[in-house]
Amino acid sequence: MKLNWGTSIVIAFVLFIGFIMVMVVQMMSKDELAHDLVVESYYQKELTFQEDLNSAQNAADLTNHVKIEIVNEGVKLIFPKEFKPQNIKGELFLYRPSDKALDFTVQLQLEDNYYILPKALLKSGKWEVNLKFDHQGESYFIQQKIKI
Repeated sequence: MKLNWGTSIVIAFVLFIGFIMVMVVQMMSKDELAHDLVVESYYQKELTFQEDLNSAQNAADLTNHVKIEIVNEGVKLIFPKEFKPQNIKGELFLYRPSDKALDFTVQLQLEDNYYILPKALLKSGKWEVNLKFDHQGESYFIQQKIKI
């Protein structure tokens, strides 16, 4: 059977469209290629953006800064000595850019001027640490990237 050029073009288009459809279906069905928003409540987060900026400026203005260190036990937060541990109320949010299922939040309960987040809670890799806390009516926000 001999094909003319018109039939060949139609067959080529059908094969090309079929190839594209197979690729789209494969891309949509693979879990590792699923990309979601960074934050679930994106618009609510945007409303508190100025408050976060003010809190970050408060943290930057401290004479003795809060330190976030990686130690053998895990991640250690060291608060300035002039802060009373009983007056520090806040939360520690750990964000994993590669897998949102690993993200978690820890409420701070301090007995001393430091807090250690156990290493068992963290998978190795890159993390973003977001520390929000209040001390005597002032709010503070610290954001730092770490690698475990």
